[in-house]
Amino acid sequence: MNSENTFKEVAGRKNFGPEHALVTTPQPCVMIATWDADKTPDVMMAAWAGQYDFKQIVVSLSNHKTTKNLERTRAFTVSFADARTVAESDYFGLVSGNKVADKVAKVGFSVTPSPNVDAPIIDQYPLTLECKVISWADGILVGEVVNMSADESILTDGKVDLAKLQPIVFDAAAMCYRAIGEEVGKAWGAGKKFTE
Repeated sequence: MNSENTFKEVAGRKNFGPEHALVTTPQPCVMIATWDADKTPDVMMAAWAGQYDFKQIVVSLSNHKTTKNLERTRAFTVSFADARTVAESDYFGLVSGNKVADKVAKVGFSVTPSPNVDAPIIDQYPLTLECKVISWADGILVGEVVNMSADESILTDGKVDLAKLQPIVFDAAAMCYRAIGEEVGKAWGAGKKFTE
């Protein structure tokens, strides 16, 4: 029974309505790292993030220790959780930095200070974006990427190889993480068969 205040069902499909957790899935599992006031590294998992422009990233964040750090330093790094770091990355999303003083040390990870922004680089994540805050309002963080660094282990012919990185994504339907990396077609090429 649908009223004019609710959605209308699409025939021939299972309809979930607007309140279902599966809004846009999969979501990249990005790790936002900042410094505390005493230079202790803090890292959290954020699943609502994406590329905003050619050199910008956008992240939706509620109030966290990370957001307090962002207000102070105006800088952060973004790394990508991968198949090798699922447990550690999930822990960073489960536990608040307000309750555990040094989550990075707790999982046995180490950091290197970014040479470009006032934020830590988590050494165990092989791909990192170093960012400065462009804007931070109403829970939406926009950062400008000033450098991207990658470990040689995830490169092929000098480019980041997702098959080697094996980044994970959050699957809201199954409430799990999935690794990506298999190539299924060439961008700006697979569809050319319809242009002939």
